[in-house]
Amino acid sequence: MASVNKNNQSEDKQVRKIYENSLSAGVHSEKGISEKEIETILEKYFEATTTVAEENELKVYFSQEEVAPHLEEYKPLFNYFSIAKEEKSTQDIPLKPRKNRNYLKWISVAAVAVFVFGIYLNNRPSTQVTPTIALEEEYTPEEIRSAQLALALLTDNFSKGTQGASYLKEFEKNTNRFLNN
Repeated sequence: MASVNKNNQSEDKQVRKIYENSLSAGVHSEKGISEKEIETILEKYFEATTTVAEENELKVYFSQEEVAPHLEEYKPLFNYFSIAKEEKSTQDIPLKPRKNRNYLKWISVAAVAVFVFGIYLNNRPSTQVTPTIALEEEYTPEEIRSAQLALALLTDNFSKGTQGASYLKEFEKNTNRFLNN
């Protein structure tokens, strides 16, 4: 805080010195900068085209007791900066100790380990498994005939079941016709 106060005081001294130099050089009158010059610098200030020296001239002008009546409204704007410099905080701000962030280090180590393990799994030599071919069995003509009869019986029974389903469709049509009338 002490260094901030010293910086603010040195800045104020520089502003005063610039003002005194301008007075001694005859740039400004004893009264200070003319109202017209202040208005011109104010226009440049609000357009953000002023130099540091011009802004310092505005600070000096508005820090005086006597300011043109139509420029009084700008006085608090420029005096605010000098008032704000003097403000001091009454509260103590506790500094929190920095937490040790070892967990970030461990997370990065774990990520590298997973990455290396993935590369290992991808590049390991693969063992090819040869499929075992089932031995072909030869069926006797008697077994083949028995299988054909079983399939024929299955087909007949399936056909009979689907015929019953067609009767159900016809029954459903008649029922719907009766209910709708």
